[in-house]
Amino acid sequence: MSTTTKLLTAEEFAKLPEPPDGSKQELVRGEVVTMPPPGFLHGLVQTAVAFLLTTYARQTMRGRVTVESGVITEEGPSTVRGPDVAFWSFDRLPADHVPVVYANVAADLCVEVRSPGNTEEKMTEKVREYLHSGVKMVWVVDPDDRTVTVYRRPGDGRVVWDDATITGEDVLPEFSSLVAEFFR
Repeated sequence: MSTTTKLLTAEEFAKLPEPPDGSKQELVRGEVVTMPPPGFLHGLVQTAVAFLLTTYARQTMRGRVTVESGVITEEGPSTVRGPDVAFWSFDRLPADHVPVVYANVAADLCVEVRSPGNTEEKMTEKVREYLHSGVKMVWVVDPDDRTVTVYRRPGDGRVVWDDATITGEDVLPEFSSLVAEFFR
């Protein structure tokens, strides 16, 4: 006799209780995937990137920033990822529209901070999902190498080192920062 697991929708996933141990969960093609809480260094880098992007968003009034908010990347079955940081322009998600659960449009930028548990395969899958769902740009931040890999198309990343300047290109006009600022 075989058993089948009921695949969850994004709506059902949103109603699940928070894990009591502080772990992070994502929905991957209808199945809940649990990951350990990120480490201290991950949190520092995530906070630095979120601060820089939030400062940009507030100064330019071009959008808003979230941290670990769900982003639907696939439907039927649903996949809900929780990028470490995401930016939505007001063009995509108007200022007067604040989603209660998940935004109904793709973010402009998703940022993933690499953790020891992130395999190359897992990161490639997330980048591909983000871009295929309509995200314009993905940054994969690597605290160990002190680099950011910028993706505009799946499989085509450009590495920016910590002594260089990263820009928001046409996705975040006028955004500019030394990559080293991500690691302070």
